[in-house]
Amino acid sequence: MTPALGRALERFVLPNACVACDRAVPAHEPDALVCGVCRTRLRTVPEGCGRCGQPLPPIGPCRFCRDWDDALDRARSAVWLDAPARAMVHHLKYDSLPGLGTDIGAVMTRRLPRPAGGILVPVPLARPRHRARGYNQAAAIARALGLRWRVPVREALLSRIRDTATQTALTPEARAANVAHAFAARAAGRRSAPVILVDDVLTTGATLVAAARALREAGWPAVTAVTFARALPYDLRAAG
Repeated sequence: MTPALGRALERFVLPNACVACDRAVPAHEPDALVCGVCRTRLRTVPEGCGRCGQPLPPIGPCRFCRDWDDALDRARSAVWLDAPARAMVHHLKYDSLPGLGTDIGAVMTRRLPRPAGGILVPVPLARPRHRARGYNQAAAIARALGLRWRVPVREALLSRIRDTATQTALTPEARAANVAHAFAARAAGRRSAPVILVDDVLTTGATLVAAARALREAGWPAVTAVTFARALPYDLRAAG
């Protein structure tokens, strides 16, 4: 099924309303799954740490990525994971709405710089989860980014070789242990391009680092990452 046909089917079975707030979608945007109001409520992650993008404290080095190994060179996220972004991610992952990847890709291309080169590689799901869901949400986002950025997408380059427990309730240390050695990558060739990993949410970076490690071990020369959303720091959660 083509992305356009899938989106048309989604709109056929869904009311003409925003998935994040249930407001009516304007007539001039009949295919949109997210209304303009919710798109404006998405908060851009300001530039911070040169490596991970996390806004820095007033003094001292970045604590967010200090324990990452060197496999992942750089990571950036478009928006904070507050209410509208969380609703978009939830519906994308759990409500059989892969077409939301198009809306999310549009947000990302407006708020993140276009890569100068490389290939987009979505973080894969384990096979049982992929079969149950019917698609990989990271791949839906990567395809949308690839069309807008005109960057090739290579979904088969990286695979998840063992299933892992959900990361939601795990500590940062448990997250890293949970995804360790969970990925395998196809061997790089002599003219291999830099890899840009794509995922929906960055929480601690453990999944991205583990995926980057597998790619580096397979010979890929450089690995960066982009995600739609980033988990809110504690001070922003408390203020929200």
